[in-house]
Amino acid sequence: MKPNPVGWFEIYVQDMARAQRFYEAVFQTTLETLEANGLEMRAFKMERDLWGAAGALVKMEGVCSGGNSTLVYFSCEDCATEAGRVIAAGGQIARPKFSIGQYGFIALALDTEGNMIGLHSMQ
Repeated sequence: MKPNPVGWFEIYVQDMARAQRFYEAVFQTTLETLEANGLEMRAFKMERDLWGAAGALVKMEGVCSGGNSTLVYFSCEDCATEAGRVIAAGGQIARPKFSIGQYGFIALALDTEGNMIGLHSMQ
């Protein structure tokens, strides 16, 4: 396996408009519509030659949101900043910012679709 093995992620949603508003508000970004055969997708900004994985919100018939066992961590300058936007965007804080020692800090949040996401920063 190559280092940094995750090349793409998908966060499944039931209500695309609601989920898109949540992620755009928390991360102060704009998601782009991806054309995919039979799928409704909104992608996070991506650049091929930079470190990290690209990904999208996906609404797919027969695939439910929430309750999954995969946790996506978003890189942040200070994860407390994004965590501070979660409740106003319609989500919940599962664990506020806490230290993970030499690896920095994380916060855990629930989006509007019931998916848990991680926020990571070194400060």
